[in-house]
Amino acid sequence: MQFRQQALAKLQSPEELDLPVRFARPQGWLVLSVTVIVMAAASVWAVTGSVASTVSAPAILTHGQGSYILQSPVAGQVTTVVAKQGERLPANSPVLKVRTAEGETVVRTVAAGRVTALAATIGQIIQTGANVAAVEKVAKASDPLYATVYVSAENAASIPSDAAVDLTVQSVPTQEYGVLRGHVKTVDRSAQSAQQITAFLGDSQLGEQFTKDGRPVAVLVRLDKSSGTKSGYQWSSKDGPPFALTSMTMADGSIRLADQRPVDWLLP
Repeated sequence: MQFRQQALAKLQSPEELDLPVRFARPQGWLVLSVTVIVMAAASVWAVTGSVASTVSAPAILTHGQGSYILQSPVAGQVTTVVAKQGERLPANSPVLKVRTAEGETVVRTVAAGRVTALAATIGQIIQTGANVAAVEKVAKASDPLYATVYVSAENAASIPSDAAVDLTVQSVPTQEYGVLRGHVKTVDRSAQSAQQITAFLGDSQLGEQFTKDGRPVAVLVRLDKSSGTKSGYQWSSKDGPPFALTSMTMADGSIRLADQRPVDWLLP
């Protein structure tokens, strides 16, 4: 009975057609406007904006021509070690002497360079072809350093020429002195085996280390020079470390790839 009375009262009341109709609250219009603006801005950024990406890989500081492993041409006993580790020698310089049944033989450098490792000691018995020293191919102290970054083969193809590179040198405190700057000089066309890396660096352990996750591609990086730093190279900090860099120093490289538009990710 109560609902019937309400219905009759409704029929007897006027329609109030002269009152304004509220379609939406002001807060709703505000939210809608903001949503439209954000979507429009995102669309413009997807077409005109760019996103930078990088590829990271282990690296080592070297001189551009690499190193070579000096091997003994004869079998016998080492009687004298003439060269010293770290010494820079011209080509055909004596490194050590080996006593054989036919007499004493002098093992000499093949090319000018710096002795980075000596594997032979006095009194040691060595065989023909034994590794006795590693020699880096550098003739002068002023020869520039490079960085060789060993990038996985699937990432190497996307590296542009002259790409910017940041190198975190393991012997340099990054928080204090920053990263070393450089640019890509060359990218090898084929992946390298552990034997090829060993031949270039003169260190079999490094050959195994750089190929533990597969055969990488060597990317040669030219270090940016600076006359205002002790090292002679440019760093992300103003002065860089207060000491010179040496070859065969380990580092981690971060290579900047070509910028991409976000819309390219959505296109096939």
